[in-house]
Amino acid sequence: MFVTAYLAFVALAVLCVGLELAARRLTSPQATQVTVANPAFRRFQRLFLKTYLLALWADWLQGPYLYKLYRHYSFLESQIAILYVCGLASCVLFAPVAGWLPQALGRRQTCLLFCVAYSVCCLTKLSRDYFVLILGRVLGGLSTSLLTTAFEAWYVHCHVDVHDFPKEWIPVTFSKAADWNHGLAVGAGLVANLFTEWLELGPVAPFLLAIPSLAVCGWLVFSEWGAEDKLENGEGDRNGPLLGPPNTPQVRVSAQARFRRSCLEGLRCLLSDRRVMLLGGVQALFESVLYIFVFLWTPVLDPHGPPLGIVFSCLMAASMAGSMLFRLATSARYRLQPGHLLCLAVLLAFFSFFMLTFSTAPGQPRPKESLLAFLLLELACGLYFPAVSFLQGRVIPMERRAGVLGWFRLPLHLLACLGLLALHGEVSGTGGGEAGSGTRHMFAGCAAMMLAALLAVVSLFTLGRNDTDLRLEGTKGEGEI
Repeated sequence: MFVTAYLAFVALAVLCVGLELAARRLTSPQATQVTVANPAFRRFQRLFLKTYLLALWADWLQGPYLYKLYRHYSFLESQIAILYVCGLASCVLFAPVAGWLPQALGRRQTCLLFCVAYSVCCLTKLSRDYFVLILGRVLGGLSTSLLTTAFEAWYVHCHVDVHDFPKEWIPVTFSKAADWNHGLAVGAGLVANLFTEWLELGPVAPFLLAIPSLAVCGWLVFSEWGAEDKLENGEGDRNGPLLGPPNTPQVRVSAQARFRRSCLEGLRCLLSDRRVMLLGGVQALFESVLYIFVFLWTPVLDPHGPPLGIVFSCLMAASMAGSMLFRLATSARYRLQPGHLLCLAVLLAFFSFFMLTFSTAPGQPRPKESLLAFLLLELACGLYFPAVSFLQGRVIPMERRAGVLGWFRLPLHLLACLGLLALHGEVSGTGGGEAGSGTRHMFAGCAAMMLAALLAVVSLFTLGRNDTDLRLEGTKGEGEI
């Protein structure tokens, strides 16, 4: 497995380079010409990206060796499952809070809270105490929720309200962040492998390495983002009343009211539009099994001695390849529909889990086939996320998107928690896991969930067969991608 992992990484790296060159030849530069020519926008974009990418880098560094660290501390698989469940449960609990905090506490202050909370989460990995590690998972759930909301909230607010840039330029920045995100994930696996295995610093090394990145991120938020907030405050002083202690409760009540209204409008949109309901079902089913995959890939492969950091980089490179294939498939030359690619992604995920039910048979493990199945699953993820993002943009109104996506995440995390609790019960009761049939049964359950997701996708496009909102047509659709 050691040689196989490195060969797979080289092959995937070559594939990604080839796909990127092909995608660049087919991508029109017209969409970015206006924004590139605006120096004020480019300066603001760089300010946001260098801070946000540091936060993403710190997050990715913690991916390859989390399970390995818990096993290094001699915890059983059933105990590790509970640690993962605590992280997912905290995501469920903190998801509403993460949407409310930027309005109540302030966007920049919430980003600072992320840096502090995630740093403490990393420090808890130095302890072998089970309850300290549970606290770390809870802080990790809070930090993950803030990462997906606070930074975007600050950028959108400053982009529109402070600098008055066109709203059409917002996707340009987040598209660039998504492109960098894939590269950061691949690089994080390589760096984590270097410090953990080549330098023999142990599986806690990547977590300690993430702390300086979070510290620099926090300093940029405090200092350079503070200058942006001063621009806003200066404008506020000219156009509105001064903020004093008497007004503070009123501001907080207003933030709570806006949050409640956002949740209610999101639920109303979800229940009133069957397309939104079906799309939410697809997202909940697909992404919940990804959380189960995140838990299971290490115990499936680690007994066979692969370098986990390199395997992690392979998985992220496969996801990058899927994203590039999406760009190629929806380009003017091929013009495939995102809905068809979403269906393909779900089919690939089903096939991957179907393979895993056989490659993880008790007493007859086939790690190379399991690695191939994991790579196919990540390739499916690379196709899935841009496809579902396109469809969300078409069927969910922009002003209600935050509330609707919040409701989507609730069943997503609950399904993942239930899956891990089921695995915990089977492992605790029968001695399953790596040596028994618990892992195999869980993969079979994931395959069944992918079949349900496939039925939801088919129902969605049967319902909207002639719905132009679900289709990518002509130059307009390509620009919106």
